[in-house]
Amino acid sequence: MRVIAGKAKGYRLKVPRGTIVRPATDLVRGAIFSILETTTSDWLQVLDLFAGSGALGIEALSRDAGWVDFVEREPRCCDIIRQNLERIKLASQAHIYCCSAGKAITFLDKEYSIILMDPPYSNSSIGTLVTQVATSKLVGANSIVVVTHSSHHSLNSNYATLNLIKERRHGDSYIAVYKKESSS
Repeated sequence: MRVIAGKAKGYRLKVPRGTIVRPATDLVRGAIFSILETTTSDWLQVLDLFAGSGALGIEALSRDAGWVDFVEREPRCCDIIRQNLERIKLASQAHIYCCSAGKAITFLDKEYSIILMDPPYSNSSIGTLVTQVATSKLVGANSIVVVTHSSHHSLNSNYATLNLIKERRHGDSYIAVYKKESSS
């Protein structure tokens, strides 16, 4: 796995061995960031939930995100994210929270420009987590929430104040992009 664009382009990322992580493929990551580049210009604060190896958040940093908070519950993965950030010299622009996504949603207290959610495809409670994010203080007026999911678990077009604005399919992966409804 490598960083596909930006200032860290080409750097190889360390990925945890075993089956605890399903890293987003280059094709899916490329599609996510292509969508983001045409959807928002605000990359100041990024949240990478279910970070795994940190590939999505690191890709955002490589593409000039100001700051990324990584959330991953597996300590082994948290160590790998740290190593990847140090290797590409971007550790000073990030923080790693080694806890569950559900717990992080309860204590993180800032609005994010972009929220990336790449949960395990076997996680059938992803809709509940999207609702938690939608009703949390993490989502501001211009926040974009990107959720990757399996074609076997469909998502709704609305979660609280979040509305689906784009959806793309790449093999078994779906990319769902949500934005907060305007209050006009």
